Amino acid sequence: MEHATFGGGCFWCLEPVFDALGGVVEVVPGYAGGDVANPTYEDVCTGRTGHAEVVDVTFDPAEISYRDLLEVFFAVHDPTTQNRQGADIGTQYRSVLFVRTEEQEDAARACMESLAHDPAWQGSEIVTAVKPFVQFYPAEEYHRDYFRRNPQQDYCRVVIAPKVMKLQKRFAGRLGLPG
Repeated sequence: MEHATFGGGCFWCLEPVFDALGGVVEVVPGYAGGDVANPTYEDVCTGRTGHAEVVDVTFDPAEISYRDLLEVFFAVHDPTTQNRQGADIGTQYRSVLFVRTEEQEDAARACMESLAHDPAWQGSEIVTAVKPFVQFYPAEEYHRDYFRRNPQQDYCRVVIAPKVMKLQKRFAGRLGLPG
């Protein structure tokens, strides 16, 4: 098994997307990239800890590649907005990849380079940061499986559900997801 850590806005949005993929064993929301040990959600929300909301993805590389995970990541969030995703604003919502190996860093940079030449992103700068992984802190229990436990909550219906539908439509055939 391998791990990958993605920050692309609210971790509630990323968790159900990665969790739906074949080859993904576990997705844990949490915090990475900051200077404070064992931060709480309230600490991170101040924007003063330096942490980003992230998901830590455990995956089987024999079933899904890191490159496939990157393609999903870039398809379900906006890598061109600095410190924000939609109405979520602050450094904790930045687009960031915390890489664990040289291979992950190379794949991330190659993927971002191809995005820069993609007509869908023409005229926009890809601002996703690529940082070395240092430490991951799991989020509080009430953040885990948030979308699954709260599907009728407004944020889930308006923000998260469209990301999940986009994933199912765009990646269903290639990654073996239900259509």
